[in-house]
Amino acid sequence: MDVAQQISSASTHLMWFNFSAKANYIDRARGQIIMDALEGEVGEMGAEKERRGIQSIEAGGQLLLALGAHGRPMPLRELAKAADMAPGKAHPYLVSFAKLGLVTQESLTGYYWLGPTAMQLGLVTLRMLNPVREGTPFAEELARQTGHSVAMSVWGNQGPTIVFLFDAIYPLHTNIRTGTVMSLAGTATGRLFAAYLPPKLIEESLLEDERRLGPDIAKPVDKDELQSMLNEVRTHGLSRSVNNPTPGVCSFAAPVFDYSGNIVLGITLMGRSRSFDTNWDGAQATAVKEAGIAISKRIGAQSPSARSTRR
Repeated sequence: MDVAQQISSASTHLMWFNFSAKANYIDRARGQIIMDALEGEVGEMGAEKERRGIQSIEAGGQLLLALGAHGRPMPLRELAKAADMAPGKAHPYLVSFAKLGLVTQESLTGYYWLGPTAMQLGLVTLRMLNPVREGTPFAEELARQTGHSVAMSVWGNQGPTIVFLFDAIYPLHTNIRTGTVMSLAGTATGRLFAAYLPPKLIEESLLEDERRLGPDIAKPVDKDELQSMLNEVRTHGLSRSVNNPTPGVCSFAAPVFDYSGNIVLGITLMGRSRSFDTNWDGAQATAVKEAGIAISKRIGAQSPSARSTRR
């Protein structure tokens, strides 16, 4: 074979190699696209299955939720009705739950109640709960949605103490900082705790308030006036301050209750008077009250809205 023929043969082989390589590349690419599409479909199917969950567990779980909501032992028929299912359908679930210790059946009455396993799970959760930690995301979201300042407070050694503060999106001139101890009678936050804590504790704390803050800041009030203010808090489930103690600043404070109905946290929404709705049923009052109820539910309160208005 002469040189010209060798060059021609080599060129043909090279062209064929390039064509084969390109064909293989296209086939691999096409195959990869198909595989990606299939994996996407499988992933979507898996995600859909995960979202759907196991319906039988969700259905049976309604029985446990009903027991927890009613807070007392219940007969089968009443329990099934509360869970929106027939007694014959509810009974097999209860048998399985009893084997796991999630429910128990009283031997004398036949009523069903939460079992030892359910109680152990509840106790573990309660031990791990921290109201401030659980409430922080709600307080942050409240500040984001309203644009106003939000403070979280707890009852400390000296009284209502600010433990977390989210600033407003605009300058708000107050002397509140993390660690500030609030006046009991002179602030919305203070009156909130005074309305729901034992009266004896409040009487002693009011005296300490005067000694700590002085009469100009603590502004002592007589017993009847104080009782009227606290009744207002209980009636509305909120405490309110309008241009007092800081002129030009208004606030609403909402309670957070734990599983035993005790106030464990206060959440206060503060803003400039000209942009803050001070009506009891206004946007600001509604927003902070809903946040308090949401946090209360988060830490185990059964009916925080009812507790907040109880006298």
